[in-house]
Amino acid sequence: MAPSTSSAITLNINGEKYTLSVDHRTTLLDALRERLDLTGSKKGCDQGQCGACTVLLDGRRAVSCLQFAVAAEGREITTIEGVAEGDRLHPVQQAFLDLDGYQCGYCTPGQICSAVAVIGEHAAGWPSAVTDDVRPEAGPPPLTADEIRERMSGNLCRCGAYVSIVQAIERAAATASETEEAVA
Repeated sequence: MAPSTSSAITLNINGEKYTLSVDHRTTLLDALRERLDLTGSKKGCDQGQCGACTVLLDGRRAVSCLQFAVAAEGREITTIEGVAEGDRLHPVQQAFLDLDGYQCGYCTPGQICSAVAVIGEHAAGWPSAVTDDVRPEAGPPPLTADEIRERMSGNLCRCGAYVSIVQAIERAAATASETEEAVA
């Protein structure tokens, strides 16, 4: 008897559980878009080069076109549809809206998911390739435009909205920082 090439899996997406049978070769992107009708994540290059399909897996960004759906079982998946809190936009979404951080909108879902992760990575003190002082005791580097551009370099925008995207991330990071200080 030949081994099965499909499995029943349960995916935890945006706080909801979805059970479906998938071929082992099905990407997370295809499961989201074609099987679950969560079409916010876009299929840009289908090679992990453009970032249009970026989602969050356990809070970390991942290009869903290279992630097998079966490997995402048991992980917390957040798509663009799950970034907002009810009717209240996430600060990154609001900043993109306020500062025109989108043009055609095709790359925007992946840009926003990446930006949410970038702000978290920065707050956790993770260095980037342009971080001057990478010692843990140095703490988070300033979130400069250069830091943002480097950290977002895996997300391409064919319309060239990069200036507005960087400004939106700067604003959202400042908003997140102010919110944390108010809570403390």
